[in-house]
Amino acid sequence: MEVLRVHEGKVAPLDKVDVDTDQIIPKQFLKRVERTGFGDFLFYDWRSTPDRKPNPEFTLNQPRYQGATVLVSGRNFGCGSSREHAVWALMQYGFRAVIAPSFADIFSNNSSKNGLAIIKLKPEEVSELLQRAKKFDGYKVTIDVEKCSVSDAHGFSATFAMDEDIRKRLIEGLDDIALTLKHEADIRRYEESMTAQAR
Repeated sequence: MEVLRVHEGKVAPLDKVDVDTDQIIPKQFLKRVERTGFGDFLFYDWRSTPDRKPNPEFTLNQPRYQGATVLVSGRNFGCGSSREHAVWALMQYGFRAVIAPSFADIFSNNSSKNGLAIIKLKPEEVSELLQRAKKFDGYKVTIDVEKCSVSDAHGFSATFAMDEDIRKRLIEGLDDIALTLKHEADIRRYEESMTAQAR
């Protein structure tokens, strides 16, 4: 998992509440057997017109938000089904963090296991970020996972709470396998002792 300590990135505003996982990655794209390529279909139904052309009104299709790595959205982001593909799609599109007032529990859990930073701010703070992202071209924020803070060059500053285990995962780049391998010596000793007892 890629290390995430301090990240400065362009912000894309998605001023919607209850963004569910079927909107993040529609069900017709879950037939893929690979874990790659989902970024191309992120928010597909919103990004496309009925004749499958890019919808110029949708945020991510607007030139000013190209290359955004921080998504700011409304409450209850990631609700709906438990598909991990939603996190894969966001990350493969290029997002490193999502900022919102609240997140669905399963989506949050999937995010922590894949290295996507989930940042909970107060509703009024999220509203301010949404407005700034719409007002300033190329608007960026700096997310400091070590200090649990979000700031910009225009005077915005906020702090957030994060579970310590999740924070450690992000700043050390540890997925489930890497966490397990930190105990490799203990596991080896246990296996050796069990083998010796079986003789």
